[in-house]
Amino acid sequence: MTLPSRPDRQVRPIRLGPRSVVALALISAIGVALFGWPLLADPGTGLAHSRDAPWLFAALLPMLIAVVIATIADGGMDAKSIAMLGVLAAVGAALRPLGAGTAGIEPMFFLMVLSGRVLGPGFGFVLGAVSMFASALLTGGVGPWMPFQMLSMGWVTMGAGLLPGPHTLRGRGEPAMLAVYGAVASVLYGTVMNLQGWATIGGMSASVSYVPGAPVDENLGRFAVYCLTTSLGWDLPRAVLTAVLTLTLGATILKALRRATRRAAFDVPADFRP
Repeated sequence: MTLPSRPDRQVRPIRLGPRSVVALALISAIGVALFGWPLLADPGTGLAHSRDAPWLFAALLPMLIAVVIATIADGGMDAKSIAMLGVLAAVGAALRPLGAGTAGIEPMFFLMVLSGRVLGPGFGFVLGAVSMFASALLTGGVGPWMPFQMLSMGWVTMGAGLLPGPHTLRGRGEPAMLAVYGAVASVLYGTVMNLQGWATIGGMSASVSYVPGAPVDENLGRFAVYCLTTSLGWDLPRAVLTAVLTLTLGATILKALRRATRRAAFDVPADFRP
């Protein structure tokens, strides 16, 4: 006797439609400009982000809302996925104070990577940004750096959703790939955040300080030395912790996220027939 075939239980990430792609590309392009503009600024330009941070934050929130609206308009997010977003953002915000940023130990990174992998790049970007916003309110870490942290974490989580093999790669290979990605993304997160504040720090030696108006390659060389001598002691522990947690807990959490996503059936439209 031949048993009936089981229905397809494959979990698909929340769909990323054309409007969502445009919104994510726009906010990412603006984010790159916000991080990198000091390298191209005139010597007399004021570079302190403390003045423009309120405007950046005011501009970032509508852009995040635009990403959510675009994803909803494309049929990718509904009430169930928004509820999932709230739960995961709350868990991520609660995980961050556990390390309190000591020596770069921030356990929220591995959860963001795993969530972005299962739920997709669009959902992941919003999750990363909202989680960082919630954790900043929880820990009192609100400051000129917060909009940049939201953008950077959004990129980390979005990148996990863009990794190859979301439907085919399973078993030990997937946590290993995510561990490598998490380690690299953790270091890049610290590097990008260094760029946000490096240009405004005074009193440093000439080999690492920012020189307004200098050629881009010279400033990038100084920036590389600055990262190696100041922040690598924070970035490497963050990368190691993210990789270890992903390797040890990744398979279990991936199963739990996929089970919750399967039961929520984000891609199944509601039907209210009598």
